[in-house]
Amino acid sequence: MKILLDECVPWPMHKFLAGHECSTAQQRGWGGIKNGDLLRQAEGEFDLFVTSDQNIRYQQNLAGRQIAILELSTNDYRRIKAAAGLIQSAVAAIQPREFRRLEIPI
Repeated sequence: MKILLDECVPWPMHKFLAGHECSTAQQRGWGGIKNGDLLRQAEGEFDLFVTSDQNIRYQQNLAGRQIAILELSTNDYRRIKAAAGLIQSAVAAIQPREFRRLEIPI
């Protein structure tokens, strides 16, 4: 699966996603691009967009999107690392065009 990590998600998280091809918005030259434009650009190249932007589902019309979106409840790397198994399971289970929010335990 090709995964795009939003600029608000810590890059070391890609280590938990072995077997997937991960890139960041910055690596693609898309740093600073607003979410709507970012999602439009990502749809043609990526299967999954991972973000910790808590407002994306309110700011964007996600209906009709081709890319799956996984929203993490935090961008705290310590918590994300502790929840690596939950993240791996969510990535494995997410379907095309699905929006899923994942609550990362404290």
